[in-house]
Amino acid sequence: KQGMAHIEKAVKLKPDDGYIVDSLGWAHFKQGNFKDAVKHLERAVELRPEDPVLNDHLGDAYWRAGREREARFQWEQSLMLKPEPDDKDKTEAKVKNGLPSLAQAKPQPKQTKQVQTQEPPKRKIVRTQPNPVQ
Repeated sequence: KQGMAHIEKAVKLKPDDGYIVDSLGWAHFKQGNFKDAVKHLERAVELRPEDPVLNDHLGDAYWRAGREREARFQWEQSLMLKPEPDDKDKTEAKVKNGLPSLAQAKPQPKQTKQVQTQEPPKRKIVRTQPNPVQ
C-alpha cells in the first residue's frame, strides 16, 4: 500500500510521464485491479505510444479485463515496435495463447515432501550383577 501511495504521488507530480503512469497501472494490475490498470495503462500508451513494454502491459490488462481482441491487438502493436528479444518471445506467445488463467498464473505453494521420522528403537538396558567373588 505504501508503494502504491508513492507511485500515486509521483503521478500527481508528473502526470504526463508515461513511464510513471505505466508504473501506477502495472501496480494496479499486479493487485488484480484490472479496470484501474486499464485506465492508467491506456493513458501511459497515449503518452508513450512508441514503447513496446507499455503496449505489452496494456495488452495484459486488456486480457485480464476480458477484452481479448484488444489485448491481442496491443501485443501485436508491441511486436511492431521491436521489443527486446526476451520480451519479443513472451509477447509472441501471448498473441498465440493469451495469458494463463489466474489460477495457473499464481505461484503454487511449494509442496514439501513429508518425511516420517521414526524414533530409534528403544534399547533394553540389561543390568548385570557382578559375579560374587568366591
